[in-house]
Amino acid sequence: MLDVTVIEDPEAAAVCLDPVRARLLARLADGPASAAMLAGQVGLPRQKVNYHLKALERHGLVELAGERRKGNVTERLMRATAASYVISPLALAAVQPDPDRFRDQLSARWLLALGARLVRDVGTLISGAAKARKRLATYALDGEVRFASAADRAAFVEELTAGVTALIHKYDAPDAEGGRDHRIVVAVHPTVKPQPPAPELDS
Repeated sequence: MLDVTVIEDPEAAAVCLDPVRARLLARLADGPASAAMLAGQVGLPRQKVNYHLKALERHGLVELAGERRKGNVTERLMRATAASYVISPLALAAVQPDPDRFRDQLSARWLLALGARLVRDVGTLISGAAKARKRLATYALDGEVRFASAADRAAFVEELTAGVTALIHKYDAPDAEGGRDHRIVVAVHPTVKPQPPAPELDS
């Protein structure tokens, strides 16, 4: 099972966004199960669960993990193909964000467009690498910093921009034969605070 996979097909995206199917995917990410086993957990008849599983299977979101005999019936054990899924902007290709349409380094919406392009491009690269059975060379850095003031944040951004720009100028070789272009995305945004758990209702 993959840790995460990208959904590029619009029909597959629509299939997994169904609330019942999303619940089935979440359950099958924990391990293989049959329609009968899932029926009691999601509160639906086995035939209805089978219908949803077949829709997920057609789009490569679940796969056969094995079979087992139960009385006179052979049960199909299904499992999710990934622990989690990300929907690529390619699923909405006609209206996907275009960072080149409007460039503003201080715009949160431009940052969102960059993030969407990152999901789209890396998803496409992962799919291509999987088909070619090759490793994909990528790198990511993730961290947090607390700024004492807005002035410190501005100074950090200025130094970060200067440092990354200097590295780009140092290593950029536009005329190198056999070289390969790489995209660099650096983002700074406030950390999202975790939501407190919902209070339990008295029975």
